[in-house]
Amino acid sequence: MDLSALHSFRVAACDLNGQMRGKRVPPSYADKLTKGAVRMPFSALNVDLWGADIDNSPLVFESGDADGMLLPTDRGPVPMPWLGADTALVPMCLHDDAGVPFAGDPRHALAAVLDRYAQRGWSVIAATELEFTLLDASGPQPQPPINPVTDRRLVDEAVLSMAEMDAFDAFFTDLYDGCAAMGIPAQTAISESGVGQFEINLNHQDAMRCADDTWLFKTLTRGLARKHGFTATFMSKPYADDAGNGMHVHFSVVDEKGRNVFDNGGPEGTDLLRWAVAGCLSAMPGCTLIFAPHGNSYTRLIPGAHAPTDASWAYENRTAALRIPGGAPAARRIEHRVAGGDINPYLMLAAVLGAALNGIEDETEPPAPISGNAYEIDGLPQLAADWGAAITAFETDPNVARIFPVDLVRFFAMTKRQEMRRFAERPAEEHWLSYLEAV
Repeated sequence: MDLSALHSFRVAACDLNGQMRGKRVPPSYADKLTKGAVRMPFSALNVDLWGADIDNSPLVFESGDADGMLLPTDRGPVPMPWLGADTALVPMCLHDDAGVPFAGDPRHALAAVLDRYAQRGWSVIAATELEFTLLDASGPQPQPPINPVTDRRLVDEAVLSMAEMDAFDAFFTDLYDGCAAMGIPAQTAISESGVGQFEINLNHQDAMRCADDTWLFKTLTRGLARKHGFTATFMSKPYADDAGNGMHVHFSVVDEKGRNVFDNGGPEGTDLLRWAVAGCLSAMPGCTLIFAPHGNSYTRLIPGAHAPTDASWAYENRTAALRIPGGAPAARRIEHRVAGGDINPYLMLAAVLGAALNGIEDETEPPAPISGNAYEIDGLPQLAADWGAAITAFETDPNVARIFPVDLVRFFAMTKRQEMRRFAERPAEEHWLSYLEAV
């Protein structure tokens, strides 16, 4: 894509909440991006959900609110189909003036985890399953959208309904066209169990590319929904009494010869798979804040609501937090089912993959896989019960300290504590407005 031929283009990095922070720049910047021509305060990636500085953050007054350099990632420029103008977005990462990656940049956190795999001669293949809800946000409370075919408001669940998919065909056609234009490997789409809820799967690919595309897909989906006259949200629980939005991730690890290190030719998988499972289970309670980063997230994590509340694993069992899918041994993989749709994909994949590698490095054996309904099994380790407990666990868990830089842990915890305070000052019935298109 020739950026110099555009009227303007955008440059943006991912903040701790997964929001894009950046600038609109003229085409004259096209040849200067790799030279650090675009600068931005380090604190910009450590703002709260509304974009406010974090009180007492060392990135603001203590350091003079210093700038860093935005440098392009290897993702390259992508079109922005949700805008009318012919423009593009260049994904960026934040560095200091010596070119050192900024520790508070979520993409750098994932890159550091993937470097640990690379040191073993391994690479990670990952895929995400993204649930989102289409709704009408024009009133005082969110409500289901109008069916474009019947002109009546949706009222019921429609699991795997082709009629409901077809009713929103114009939106989904634009969404798939947008994915193709942006190089996002969108696969199957289904009508899910919530009112106006849908799911689209992204194909297996390099883990960093998976995170990039998941981040871009969420922005694309929200933007195109607005063009079609309704709202798309990835918030964990748009309606208190309906299904929540999850974001499952599947991953496997391949060696230098392209062999899946989890495959032993049978259904049970290798020692490496079990050790990875053990690492994920050990880190899961401490990483709850990554998988459920907002107050609304904890309305989804309730027993019997198709979202895991404990750290368990199983073969072909969707009530467990970790599921080992069946199928061909060559495709043996782990499905991590805890995260909500409101996560930061870089932090989520860093947490999952970093935890798995911790288990492999320690050669830790997991407990026996469960059978039956995980919600009915006593004695399983539990995820953090609420937002405050999750923040405390994240700050103090030794598994987290092995995965994330100390500065990122500090910045993320400070951000979440400020958001808790600010939400406590707002009427509960208005909280959805803050989450709607921000997460």
